[in-house]
Amino acid sequence: MSNRTLDLNFENAIGYHYDKFPPASLDYAKLAPMLVGAAGAIARFDQMLKNLHNSEILLAPLRNQEAVISSRMEGTVSTIDEILKYEADFDDEEISENSQVRSDVIETYLYQRALKSAQTAIESGQPLSPFLIRAAHQKLLSFGRGSILTPGQYKTEQNYLADRSKRNILFVPISPERLEEGMGKLFSYIDSSPDMVLIKAAISHVEFESLHPFKDGNGRIGRMLITLLLWSNKVIAAPHFYISGYFEEHKDEYIDMLRAVSERDDWTGWCEFFLKAVENQAVRNLEIAENITKLYEGMKSEFGDILSSKWSINALNFVFTNPVFRNSKLSKSGIPTSTAARFSRLLLEKDLIRMIEEPSGRRSALYVFEPLMQLVRV
Repeated sequence: MSNRTLDLNFENAIGYHYDKFPPASLDYAKLAPMLVGAAGAIARFDQMLKNLHNSEILLAPLRNQEAVISSRMEGTVSTIDEILKYEADFDDEEISENSQVRSDVIETYLYQRALKSAQTAIESGQPLSPFLIRAAHQKLLSFGRGSILTPGQYKTEQNYLADRSKRNILFVPISPERLEEGMGKLFSYIDSSPDMVLIKAAISHVEFESLHPFKDGNGRIGRMLITLLLWSNKVIAAPHFYISGYFEEHKDEYIDMLRAVSERDDWTGWCEFFLKAVENQAVRNLEIAENITKLYEGMKSEFGDILSSKWSINALNFVFTNPVFRNSKLSKSGIPTSTAARFSRLLLEKDLIRMIEEPSGRRSALYVFEPLMQLVRV
């Protein structure tokens, strides 16, 4: 046993629920009202997704919001403005040790990239599988502090969940020796269980977190799994349902309910918490998405009147997908360079965008589309 392990306090630690997954039974009489509420709320959100002409353009900001909140739950603190500024300046292949950017920003950016990569893989026909999860983890920890934590590989040493002080152990996940077996059972359950999808998402998430298969990044991948599972099972028409906001606001209860599954076999209690989270988050996500859609529709005529160009809708779509941007990137979107420069000047004059960095040397000015950012900042 290492000196580091000897320094930890295991007095209140709960151990993994060996040989009790999947749960033998759930109290569906207790869960039924919450299932109705959660299913109804997510169905309303899904109907909105189906009605959108292009959900990727309108709801990409929700993915950035999820990246910020999910990463913040793990102690990685950044803002959506920082993430989008980073995205305006760098592509994946440009990430380097010389980048003058806080590591927290890069880690959050990588979460957003990992989620997008997993969604693209499923769209191309890949199943939701251990391989896909490891690939997402590889992307998540591909650079920065996480790169030394065996990205894409399962743990080979026992890991723990600790409290905020990092000294008191709250939970001891499955041992590395039993991990492959545990992951096999998890994905067998995902593939073949007759449970309703919302219940399956609840059970799969708590089991993944209890397995804690990686050295780092388990919480972020586990929350990503919820979105991917709901989408791949067609509960949502597009991969834009994110739940981390509710989990963060109720983090202590979230952790307590996770522990209760192993401590007293309380799978039903966990499902109650999860379904409440889904209902509340679906209502909140719907409100944000409707506000984004309303803004988009309102800006169609404004951009058309101000820009007076066949490229007006292209410019509108660009700022909704890239609400923090440089002229150089706007011109790469297919809009002619001189037209892009004129667009930025006109939108700036009408206070639809705001300059947050003056042009310097070969680097063009940095702008923010403030009306959209006001809707998605967290």
